[in-house]
Amino acid sequence: MNQGLVPLPGSNNESWCQGLDGLASRCAEYYKQGARFAKWRTVVSIPCGPSALAAKEAAWGLARYAAIAQDNGLVPIVEPEILLDGDHGIERTLEVAEKVWSEVFFYLAQNNVLFEGILLKPSMVTPGADHKEKASPEAIAKYTLTMLRRRVPPAVPGIMFLSGGQSEVEATLNLNAMNQSPNPWHVSFSYARALQNSVLKTWQGRPENVEAAQKALLVRAKANSLAQLGRYTGEGESDEAKKGMFQKGYTY
Repeated sequence: MNQGLVPLPGSNNESWCQGLDGLASRCAEYYKQGARFAKWRTVVSIPCGPSALAAKEAAWGLARYAAIAQDNGLVPIVEPEILLDGDHGIERTLEVAEKVWSEVFFYLAQNNVLFEGILLKPSMVTPGADHKEKASPEAIAKYTLTMLRRRVPPAVPGIMFLSGGQSEVEATLNLNAMNQSPNPWHVSFSYARALQNSVLKTWQGRPENVEAAQKALLVRAKANSLAQLGRYTGEGESDEAKKGMFQKGYTY
């Protein structure tokens, strides 16, 4: 639904997400075509501050989009991605995530968005990609669930995590760790790279590799299906699935 990231004047070299102009008519047209869900992604960079301006702009844009989408019969997927870039520790990520999500829900409420009619697509609370120490799945689950419990109302039905450059196995292990105890939401996944990377490398655009690529996709889908039930073990994963996919300044 959004129309891409552009520089945010007056910020610390940060971005804002454009696309509110004409959004209502686009939503109405997509609804006629059969769509029932919409997604809006904006980003927050910890090395850039983040500035109060950038956090507020991200939250306000997401809230206006969500209100417009609901007004046109669509379920808005709300996605403020806190980027992995940086050498900060997990405590700093928690601090920023809590700040961003408090702003997001403040403006969602101000725009009369129905919480029961949205889905969230957050990033997990992890150390920065360049931090000297890796965090265990148990630590990531602890910090991420702490943030969510402090900031996300139980009225929200589902939380579908993005992978954000983690390896396929890391993303699955972390999701599995979050489902080792009951949560007030359905905690699941909405991965791109962590669902598709090994599939694309297997396929390579060649017709003779289609069947093998389909099998690779089924492996990843089954792994993450088990993880959202808390039943994933990580056994039998390939070395390729364990490779990190972080790219500094990643955009799409």
